[in-house]
Parts: sequence; C-alpha cells; structure tokens
Amino acid sequence: MSSSSSTKAGKGKSRASTAISRFRRAGVQFPVSHISHLIKDGNYAGRVSSSAPVYLSAVLEYLSAERKLRSQVLELAGNVAKDNRKARILPRHIVHAMRNDIELYTLLENVIIANASLLPNIDEDFLPEEEKEEGKGSASEEL
Repeated sequence: MSSSSSTKAGKGKSRASTAISRFRRAGVQFPVSHISHLIKDGNYAGRVSSSAPVYLSAVLEYLSAERKLRSQVLELAGNVAKDNRKARILPRHIVHAMRNDIELYTLLENVIIANASLLPNIDEDFLPEEEKEEGKGSASEEL
C-alpha cells in the first residue's frame, strides 16, 4: 500500500508527469511567462491575473500572424522602395507605406518605428507664393 501512495501525488496524479508550460497549455506560440514578467515588472497594475498574460500573448500572436496585414505592409513598403529606386526595404519605407494607407494609418497611428524619419510635410505658409497661387488658381478655375 505504501508503494501506491508514493506514486500518487494528490487528486490521482502521478509524480512522474512532466510539467506543461503555460503557453503550451494555452495553445499559443508566444511565451506567456515572459509576457507575465514584463507586465509585472512594468508596474502597470498592483496585481495581475493569471489569465491576463495568456490573453495578451494570444492577441500578439494574432496580430503578428495576420498575413493579410503583413503582406499588405510589405507590398506597400516595396512599392515605396521601388519609387525611391532602392532594392532594399528600409524602416523609412515602412513608415511611408503605413502613413499613406488610410486603414493602416488608423490602426498604427501611434506606432513609432526606430530609424525611420518623419514623413515630409511642409506647411503651406512656408511655400513660395508662386506655388500658393497655383493651388488657389486651379480651385477657382474649376468653379
């Protein structure tokens, strides 16, 4: 009888069972424990539930695995690189692609990409007067 009690560890589980990580148990690819540590170390809240990092890892996995969005960004960035006569897509090209597409802009408007400069934007007040008059003249000719 003592041999049967040594192989069991509470509620009928055997001691020989291997530990299953949280991301395997949740069925996601992103590391749940790592995200949990990041949430706790970031001081976003005093207490973090055990399901919060699982949910966040699932959301991050969904966003990164969304092929349509990824292929759309790469296609637009490739077009920008081709327009600039470059063979390689740079972070600047990705930013141009995101800012020029309305749907991507609304989704990623607060995203900052490292080593990508801002879009060129010149206020109309700083343009020469000739360019200002050309813009106004074409609008009045249409009416």
